[in-house]
Amino acid sequence: MDDIKALETRITDALDRIAWQLSKPKAAPVVDDGPSVADLTAQLDAERGANAQLEERVAKLKSRQDGQIVDLEKRSSDQAAQIAALDAQLQQLRGSNADLTEVCAKLRAAATDGVADAELINRALMAEVDGLTAQRSAEAAEVAAILSDLKPLLQQEA
Repeated sequence: MDDIKALETRITDALDRIAWQLSKPKAAPVVDDGPSVADLTAQLDAERGANAQLEERVAKLKSRQDGQIVDLEKRSSDQAAQIAALDAQLQQLRGSNADLTEVCAKLRAAATDGVADAELINRALMAEVDGLTAQRSAEAAEVAAILSDLKPLLQQEA
């Protein structure tokens, strides 16, 4: 029976301690819910603003790049046309020089034979004039090609 009394005392003491702990005022538990909805909304708005700025910058860059591509394509086609014109002038110059060489050879042969043929002299002079004209046209085409390349550079400087 002494054991029962001792156990009963121990149980009563334990229940008293539990009651005493339950009767104490409880502090509110600290719960960290993280940022508030207002904070999250402000952060979202800031990110949307940054995203809009980035999209605007990308659109400007794309527009500028598209403009540069169009400009480069135009310059490329202009240069191709100039090269074709220059090539045509060079072909004409080669033809005139070939004619001049042929006429000069015939004129030398006639001079060696002691026969001065007025027709050969006239053809030689015409071939020389044609050669000079073709050479002048080729030089003008070359100058035009150089100027077309320099013109954008000079406009950028201005």
